[in-house]
Amino acid sequence: MASSQPNAKALKRQKFEAVFPVIRDELVEHLTSQGMPLDAKEWYKKNLDYNVPGGKLNRGMSVVDTVEILKGRTLTEDEYFKAAILGWCVEFLQAFFLVSDDMMDQSITRRGQPCYYRLERVNYIAINDSFMLEAAIFYLIKAHFRGQPYYVHLVEIFHETTFQTEIGQMIDLITAPEGHVDLSKFSLEKHRLIVIHKTAYYSFYLPVALAMYMCGIAHTAEDDPYALAQSILIPLGEYFQVQDDFLDFAGTPEQIGKIGTDIIDNKCSWCVNTALALATPEQRKLLDENYGRKDAACEARIKALYEELGVRRRYADYEEDSYTRIMSLVEKIPETDARDGQVTLKREVFEAFLGKIYKRQK
Repeated sequence: MASSQPNAKALKRQKFEAVFPVIRDELVEHLTSQGMPLDAKEWYKKNLDYNVPGGKLNRGMSVVDTVEILKGRTLTEDEYFKAAILGWCVEFLQAFFLVSDDMMDQSITRRGQPCYYRLERVNYIAINDSFMLEAAIFYLIKAHFRGQPYYVHLVEIFHETTFQTEIGQMIDLITAPEGHVDLSKFSLEKHRLIVIHKTAYYSFYLPVALAMYMCGIAHTAEDDPYALAQSILIPLGEYFQVQDDFLDFAGTPEQIGKIGTDIIDNKCSWCVNTALALATPEQRKLLDENYGRKDAACEARIKALYEELGVRRRYADYEEDSYTRIMSLVEKIPETDARDGQVTLKREVFEAFLGKIYKRQK
């Protein structure tokens, strides 16, 4: 029975991926309708193919999964297509962030291939190409949801979430610029602000809120289901990123699929902020002298200090506390069945997210 699970997961991904060429061709066709020349259409298609598919697709597929959970049944072909379009819109947003983020960080590779801006002839054209990835979201929403009562909600939440994420990116960039180490700017509170704005809103709240709008769940003056969802998903996103920070330090390359670089890249990570909160003046001096240096010996000293300060135990305590706290929030959702076709928020949505994250090793 267990052996069928990976196949089911792969089939689910294949079904979701099959929607992308339809969307891509629709966007390229829009350029055709605007009288754009062949080289422009080919360039745009390359931008879409290189940057949008190819990731884990967790954010996009979460929209489809959440719609299915909320409706409590298999989706019709039209429902699936609409949910998948919204899911791909989240992936377009992710692509927009990654293309621009890679330029800001002067990163070398992304998803096992050269960063887009490093491709021949691309360079700074990637700035405009990232804008076109973002603009595609609103073209697709208008093309497929203009007649829906929740259309304005879709537009607003993409604008709001984009702004939230860009605020997080700004705080991150001015707090921890690569090559300029100033640990006095770091703190666990600063880390929390960065994580909530840069990761939690678009990776966790956005996919669920999109599914809720598509299912017709309305905002209410009291006990607003969107406020309730956000109160669970933002802490969940914060926990996920802390977990990611910890795995960058403690996970092996075989586990996490990459070599952790947070220490040498001067990242405002949960690990370094926890160490700063615990360090003696002597240990703080060691952090100042070794963190953010492109030097294996310096990195080894920081990792040894993390062990000395008990960062692993601190993380284990944090993980258990987060799980308990999030589950207590989930349990506030009333267990009700949909009646007369009305869809309500369900605990299963959040339990599914937490089940994928809790105690993960990669």
